[in-house]
Amino acid sequence: MSQIYDRVALIGLGLIASSMFWAMKRGGLAGEVTGYARSEETRATAREIGLCDRVCESAAEAVEGADLVVLCVPIGAMEAVTVEIAPHLAKGATVSDVGSVKRAVIEAVKPHLPKDVHFVPAHPLAGTEHSGPKSGFAELFENRWCLLVPEGADTKAVVRLRKLWEAMGANVDEMEADHHDLVLAVTSHAPHLIAYTMVGVADDLRRVTDSEIIKYSAAGFRDFTRIAASDPTMWRDVFLTNKDATLEILGRFTEELFALQRAIRTGDGDHLFDYFTHTRAIRRGIIEAGQDTDAPDFGRGAAKE
Repeated sequence: MSQIYDRVALIGLGLIASSMFWAMKRGGLAGEVTGYARSEETRATAREIGLCDRVCESAAEAVEGADLVVLCVPIGAMEAVTVEIAPHLAKGATVSDVGSVKRAVIEAVKPHLPKDVHFVPAHPLAGTEHSGPKSGFAELFENRWCLLVPEGADTKAVVRLRKLWEAMGANVDEMEADHHDLVLAVTSHAPHLIAYTMVGVADDLRRVTDSEIIKYSAAGFRDFTRIAASDPTMWRDVFLTNKDATLEILGRFTEELFALQRAIRTGDGDHLFDYFTHTRAIRRGIIEAGQDTDAPDFGRGAAKE
């Protein structure tokens, strides 16, 4: 592999940014990688583990001279960070992000960027239940999808960013922002909300003790708890910023759930069998597409400690 960017600035130093750094270093994809995190503790941890070539004391300092800036902060913080860094961005630089909602990010970021800076939103469909600077690893993006949402961005900037993600191991596709948000509401956002809810339901069952829930957590509940361990700030922002698409999918989910409730109540075994057969075929398609294994872990690769 060869160098794609001279200097990359990572704003926010959690799982995705950390994994990007290790993947870029593994492949020699960036001459220098600077980083910034709002928390002094996170910055200290990053320096301790060698995360980033240079950890800066401000976002403005981190982006100076960078030809790629990647916003790896919660969606709710995107606008404030963009306002802070905008005067310090290099002419011709590309700004991107890794948020799992795209329309809200575009509306929060794009109006504040200088006209001579390219904005190419992105969303790597990769993650684990772990968060923080120590959770990243170079292999996180291998054979996972990264969706680019160019929204009319400069073609050369898009091609260059695509090369970076491909060099980090990802499969890259392009998608329109609103369509992206609907697709992710189905594949990620609604499932996460359901997982959080199921764990909450278990907690509310006072006749079942906490120790029993933990002791007898078979595969299904175990996987729900794995998803529900994800970063609460990120998921709060996801649901607040992708409200319409998530509510639409949750409405459809509720309709399907009512149909299954009726089948169970009336003893309609044929309906249940046909439904489970159909959904099992979808699950097999996910495995055949190389996006998961037979292990029921909700598609989340095991994180390296």
